[in-house]
Amino acid sequence: MYDKSVRRRRVALALLVACSLLLLTAYFGESQGGGLHSVQRGVLQVVSPIQEGASRALKPVRDLFGWFGDTINAKGEVSGLKKQNAVLRRAAIAGTDAVRMNAELQKLVGLDQSAGLQGTKPVAARVIGGSPTIWNSTINIDVGTGDGVRVGQPAITGDGLVGEVTFAASDSAVVTLITDSSSAVPSRISRTGAPGIVQTGAGGPRDLRFNWPSGTGRIDRGMAVVTAGTTSSSDKYESLYPPGIPVGVVTGVDDAGTDTQQVHVDPYADMQRLEFVQVLTRRVNGNRG
Repeated sequence: MYDKSVRRRRVALALLVACSLLLLTAYFGESQGGGLHSVQRGVLQVVSPIQEGASRALKPVRDLFGWFGDTINAKGEVSGLKKQNAVLRRAAIAGTDAVRMNAELQKLVGLDQSAGLQGTKPVAARVIGGSPTIWNSTINIDVGTGDGVRVGQPAITGDGLVGEVTFAASDSAVVTLITDSSSAVPSRISRTGAPGIVQTGAGGPRDLRFNWPSGTGRIDRGMAVVTAGTTSSSDKYESLYPPGIPVGVVTGVDDAGTDTQQVHVDPYADMQRLEFVQVLTRRVNGNRG
């Protein structure tokens, strides 16, 4: 039974192939007005409206699938663009940060050269913490005794004096700023040489006082205040700060010319935005002026 069924299928297939060949031969052999061409046109006329109707009916379905596909692709593109944007943003921030840090370090080098501090063996440090109070009286730095840092050494930025080291561990240290109430910096007016002591005032961390013991001479707004350095020839009185380091600028004088006059000084260094400092680890000639 199985062999007979197979033979019948093969015979039917052969007849269909033969009929197809005959029809194709006849179709391509007759003119455009032939019977087979007429049958084709008739079939197309009947089928075309059905195809058009089916196409219109299925268009919303196709559009829906297309919308899903476009949405998925769009989400993928948005995700990729977000990742790319994040990478570019990180690169831009890193570049901006690097430019700013480089500018700060360049200022440090510039102050070393202009104030003649190369011989003090300056050690660069990053600020890693600070006082939680608004006065920012201390900062923590990432260098210590292992780097040659000791208590009593001055700290500067590229803008000027910051303070002195008051505690040192092997790999970190604490710097007490000149805005701290315990700080007192022997200073002088750069233009006239008038000596005084810079200490904190009552107006905040950017309002220091230049206490002027002699009270002689004239101090005007805009005059620069710098560290005085040691004036005595005795090594016993070595200065904590080398001479000529910028401290601040005179912003005003209250009751000028009287015994109660007060000289206001704005420090050059911004104590609330310190990132890098240098610790001057070596005295040169007793820090004499």
